[in-house]
Amino acid sequence: MDLQINNIEVVYHKVILVLRGVSLDVGEGAIVSLLGANGAGKTTTLKAVSGLLKTEVGEVTDGSIMWGGKHIENQRPERIVRMGIVQVQEDRRILEHMNVEGNLKLGPCAVGKTDAMKQDLDMVYSYFPKLKDLRHRTSGYLSGGEQQMMVIGRALMLHPQLMLLDEPSLGLAPLLVQEIFEIIRTINAEEGTSILLVEQNARSALEIASYVYVMENGRIVLDGSSDKLRENQDIKDFYLGLSEVGKQKSYRDVKHYRRRKRWVG
Repeated sequence: MDLQINNIEVVYHKVILVLRGVSLDVGEGAIVSLLGANGAGKTTTLKAVSGLLKTEVGEVTDGSIMWGGKHIENQRPERIVRMGIVQVQEDRRILEHMNVEGNLKLGPCAVGKTDAMKQDLDMVYSYFPKLKDLRHRTSGYLSGGEQQMMVIGRALMLHPQLMLLDEPSLGLAPLLVQEIFEIIRTINAEEGTSILLVEQNARSALEIASYVYVMENGRIVLDGSSDKLRENQDIKDFYLGLSEVGKQKSYRDVKHYRRRKRWVG
């Protein structure tokens, strides 16, 4: 199924406007990346899709979010999970005193999908063999990379049709980042899982995604195929850190983006 976000606005506490007319599409089986600096609105966009805005006194006040042709904006998170959309949050929320396998089982138990638990665990361990070796380890003693594998595995236990990944590379060493992104690519290819990826690691995001959106101050300001954006000078300057003369350039030095026209339905 396709995800279509059409011109949405998001407000927190009924007064703080965070997203302003955001539109983006994730086709079935695609990997789409959302780039942007801290505070641009990337995580809010994911939470608008997953329903987690409700836990933070936020709501979609305009526009629509369509999943398989159905409106899902402002639905409860558990209902959206049952519809096949699962978010892996940036802060790797785990139960630190529970072992790895217990954490993996949390997702299916929360939504009552426990009929194929063993098969689902075997599937997760096939993607993350290290987790099988660590399945009895207390989760709080795992490294950052191991915890990231665990929370992605926990999402996989729900057999999502669309996975929302929020900064999976955050705080990880380069070799671990490469390993995590290779696993994401494999999950997409083998399971057919669509992925909307929020990242600040532009190199990895441009490498794995087929299409990329760039967000600034709550708006989409640039979008295109990853091949096209990889050659865009603004992307090179700010996100890839190289100016035309080979010097790193700060964001304020990038004078302008091509502003994306506001979608009107």
